[in-house]
Amino acid sequence: MSSSVNRSGSESGVNLSRQLLLAMPGKVSGNLANTVIYLCEHTDQGALGLVINRPTDLTVKDLLRRIDLDLSLEIGPIQDAPVHFGGPVQTDRGFVLHAPAGGYSSSIQLGEVALTTSRDVLQDVAQGKGPEQLLVTLGYAGWGAGQLESEISQNAWLNVDATNDILFNTSCENMYQVALAQLGIDPLMLTGAAGHA
Repeated sequence: MSSSVNRSGSESGVNLSRQLLLAMPGKVSGNLANTVIYLCEHTDQGALGLVINRPTDLTVKDLLRRIDLDLSLEIGPIQDAPVHFGGPVQTDRGFVLHAPAGGYSSSIQLGEVALTTSRDVLQDVAQGKGPEQLLVTLGYAGWGAGQLESEISQNAWLNVDATNDILFNTSCENMYQVALAQLGIDPLMLTGAAGHA
């Protein structure tokens, strides 16, 4: 990922960075079916996002131990938070989406949140002094130039504004419905079929 987000947008001229993508039923299959994705970067080169509603069996505490970080007794409830399947690309690499905090070595600001890929943020978490709100993923979802735009034109994704409440305070089971509600859509009304007038 580049160190700065290109604000010029994609080749379609629409920049969906910092938006949520909601997989449309019947249109997105495989690893990304039924997902909510926080889109970190969207440029004419492609797009990169993190699946935020697919928890794994691994907890933050488990992850910290696996990477040999000693836990402080004061780490708090974040230790039991799940590590998420962030997407099918580089599933051995960690991404931490968090409320802005500290000057971590590989962080980029994404509006009201930051994305860090360096170990130093997890070192702070292990010591009980990391960001108060965070979401940890392994892997990411990626699209080549024009690929996401093509999928959107085929009704594969809806997009909606991301909020910190959805990112950090909404359960994985409810994320899709809460995000859809921002658009005034009932999930029961969704269909994978496209209509044309």
